[in-house]
Amino acid sequence: MNKQKAGRWAGLGVVLVALVVAAVLGVRLWQQHSGESAVIGENLTKFPALDKSALSADQSRLIAVLQREFKDPGAGTKYAEGQVEPWCADFVSWTMREAGLPLANPNSGSWRIPGVYTLQEYYQSAGRFTRLAGYQPRTGDVLLYSDASPFTQHTHIVLAYDRGEVTTIGGNEFDDVRISRFVLADVPGVVGIGKLRG
Repeated sequence: MNKQKAGRWAGLGVVLVALVVAAVLGVRLWQQHSGESAVIGENLTKFPALDKSALSADQSRLIAVLQREFKDPGAGTKYAEGQVEPWCADFVSWTMREAGLPLANPNSGSWRIPGVYTLQEYYQSAGRFTRLAGYQPRTGDVLLYSDASPFTQHTHIVLAYDRGEVTTIGGNEFDDVRISRFVLADVPGVVGIGKLRG
C-alpha cells in the first residue's frame, strides 16, 4: 500500500473513533435529558427495612403504597392518567393520592401535578416548601431537583434519612420505579423539599 492510501486509512480511523465517541456521549446526554436519571450513590434492589413504629399514620399509608409500587410498578401512563410524558412528578402525585394525601395542582386543581416546577409551586403555596439548610428530611418528604442536578429536573420521595445519607424512591428512572441511597450533600441542584405535612 502506498503512503497516500495509508494516510487515508489512518485518517478514516481517526474519524471513525471520533464518531463513536460522539455517539456514546450523545446517547448519554439524550438519556439525561429524556427523563432518565443518572446513577447516583447506590441503587437498591430491595425495599429498605423501615422502623414502622416510628412512622405516623400518614407515613405508614404512603410507605405501604410505595412498597407495593416498587414491587410491581406500572408503566408511566398508569401514574399520568394515560398521558405519555416524563412521569416522576406524576408518580409523586399518584402515590400521595393513593395514600389518602392528595396534592392539588395550583393551575388546574387536579390531584395530578405533571411537572417538577409545578410540584414546587404546590408545596410553596401550601406553606410546605423548605430549603435544605437546617432541615432534616423525613419519610414522605419530596426532594425537588433542578436541571443542574445529576438527575436533571427530577423528584424523589424520601424513605429514610440518617446522618446525611438519604434513601429515596422515584418514578421515571430509566423508565422504572427505583430506590437510591446517597449522601444528600454530595448532590448539586437540590432546589428544596416539599414536606409531607406542614
